[in-house]
Amino acid sequence: LGGGNDEREQTLNALLVEMDGFDTQEGIIIIAATNRPDVLDPALLRPGRFDRQISVNLPDVKGREQILKVHAKNVKLGPDVELGVIARGTPGYSGAELANLLNEAALIAARANRKSIGMLELEEARDKVRWGRERRSLAMTDEDKKITAWHEAGHAIVNVMLEHTHPLHKVTIIPRGQSLGSTMSLPKQDILNRQKKEMEDMIAVTMAGRIAEEVVTNDMSTGAAGDIQQATQLAKAMVCQYGMSKRLGMVQYGGDDSDYVFLGKDMARSKAYSEHTSQEIDTEVKRLIDNGFNTAKTLIDDNRLKLELIANSLLEYETLDGAQVEEIVRTGKFNPPQAPEDPPTPPMGAQAVTPTPEPETPKTELDPGFGGASPATA
Repeated sequence: LGGGNDEREQTLNALLVEMDGFDTQEGIIIIAATNRPDVLDPALLRPGRFDRQISVNLPDVKGREQILKVHAKNVKLGPDVELGVIARGTPGYSGAELANLLNEAALIAARANRKSIGMLELEEARDKVRWGRERRSLAMTDEDKKITAWHEAGHAIVNVMLEHTHPLHKVTIIPRGQSLGSTMSLPKQDILNRQKKEMEDMIAVTMAGRIAEEVVTNDMSTGAAGDIQQATQLAKAMVCQYGMSKRLGMVQYGGDDSDYVFLGKDMARSKAYSEHTSQEIDTEVKRLIDNGFNTAKTLIDDNRLKLELIANSLLEYETLDGAQVEEIVRTGKFNPPQAPEDPPTPPMGAQAVTPTPEPETPKTELDPGFGGASPATA
């Protein structure tokens, strides 16, 4: 919008003037950092100015595991801890965020009076950072819990049964943040590229929650709003950005938004395609979502009893891990998790190898006028 960036341009010009004032023989090196290199003015990047660029990317899964090991030296970890699993479940985390995750896990362990950090505390810390704190105080009706359990069971069973999905990690109906439940899958390694079949299966998984709700209630709820939004965005990206539509071809629709990063970007943006093309895009997006819906519905209809078993298990135990869901899908049976046994309480007093001293019999004080105490007689 005309004149809207005058202040920004003045700041840029002042910086360039200061940099041009240095003598080339003074041996001064200017270093700067930004997390938005895409919006830098080209004048800053010309030779003689910031003409060397070093990109520091976020750590990959191996890097995250090594960072976790470094920070874990300052805390006591339990024997069940697998830092590789935590690293897989924290894509996009920086080193500072990983350190904060361990600190959060230490606080959780301290509140529970545990002497070490276990996998339970690390999972809880990761989930708290990702989705928010548990809201066990949320007053949910039995019907809401039932719908949530079936919804998440639908996500879980389709995730396990499709070929091109990431391994299921866990599914829970414990409310967190704005969500009443969640289904979590972890990639085996960092995602550098996505295949079309993988994205189609992801759409099917997102649609499975709504389908499972309809199975049990013969109705619809607002709980699938986030799933519908996610599926729509994914399908639209397949059509408009990745050229995965045979009907529209390998053409990018919508252009690059990097030129619109300041106030008024929505007013400045205009469609680079016709209304007819827009209708074609909508048709293709709907086709992809409908295909995913039909795929998920077929799987759920064919495995209704297994879906019901997963939902009922969630209602009873609130959280199931991926291995338990896979066992239900494979065998049609569920083995309830055994409650952890409390460690035996150590005996009080002297050790077994040392004779326990006899307690000293206290001397009874004499009360004047009544004489000494006499033993009780039957």
